[in-house]
Amino acid sequence: MSAAHDKTAAPRKRLFIGLMGLTCLILVGVIFLAWWIPSKGLANIHPDLPRYVGMSMAVLSGIAMLGTALLVLTTALGKDIFFTRFMRLVVIKFLLPVIEFVGKVLGLDRDRIRQSFIAMNNSLVISQQYRLKPDRILVLLPHCIQLFDCEIKVTGDINKCVECGRCNIKGLVELGRKYHIDISVATGGTLARKVIVEKRPKLVLAVACERDLTSGIKDCYPLPVIGILNERPFGPCFNTMVNVGAIDEALQQVLDVHSSPASESP
Repeated sequence: MSAAHDKTAAPRKRLFIGLMGLTCLILVGVIFLAWWIPSKGLANIHPDLPRYVGMSMAVLSGIAMLGTALLVLTTALGKDIFFTRFMRLVVIKFLLPVIEFVGKVLGLDRDRIRQSFIAMNNSLVISQQYRLKPDRILVLLPHCIQLFDCEIKVTGDINKCVECGRCNIKGLVELGRKYHIDISVATGGTLARKVIVEKRPKLVLAVACERDLTSGIKDCYPLPVIGILNERPFGPCFNTMVNVGAIDEALQQVLDVHSSPASESP
C-alpha cells in the first residue's frame, strides 16, 4: 500500500478533539490573565469591580469549556444534543484557524489537522440525522478522479462515462443510478460553487483533498457538507481515486430510506 493511500485512508477525530481541548485551556488561561493583570487597577476605580469582572470572565470560561464538552459528546455519541448547527459554525469559522495555529506551533502536519477536522465535521453533520430525498443531495467530485488520458470527459455530465472500469467513475455512475443521486464533476472551486448554486441541494457530499475539502466546508456553511478524502497514489490532482464504498455508506446515513429507490422492493 502506498504512502499516499495510508495518509488519507482513515482520518480520525481524536487529533482535532485533543487540539480543541488544548485550545480551550489556552483560551481559559488568556481570559484569566485578562482579568488578573488589570484587576489591581480595577480596585482603584471601585472595590467591587474586580469581582464583577472576574465573574464575567468565569462565565466566559465556563461557556468555552461547556462548548468543548458538548462537541466531544456530540461526536462521541453521534447524536444531536444541543446547538449542533451553532457549534459547527464555531468550529468552522473560529476554532479551526486557532487550532491550525496551535498545531503549527506544536509542529504538527497541517494536512493531519485538516483530516481530523473533516472527520469531526462529518460527525457533527451526521449527528443531525438528516433524512433527505435523493434529489436534495449532491455528490461533488474533482475532475482528477477520471483518468488523465481518458478521451471522454465527464465534466458536466458523469453519465457520458462508457464504464470501462479503469477508474472510479464507473462505480460512481452505478451509485448514482442506485440512489438516483445527482453527481457532478467540477474542475475547480469556482465551478463547484456554481454547481451548488444551480442545484440548490440541502446537503453536499464532496470528494477532494484536505485543503479543498476544508475550504469547501468553510465556504458552504451553513449548507452541511460531508467530506470524503480522495486517494493520491500518483500525487495530487492526477489520476486520483476514492473509496466508492465510503460514499455509499455516507449516503445511507443521510438518505430518506422510504424515498430512496434502492430501498424499494422489486
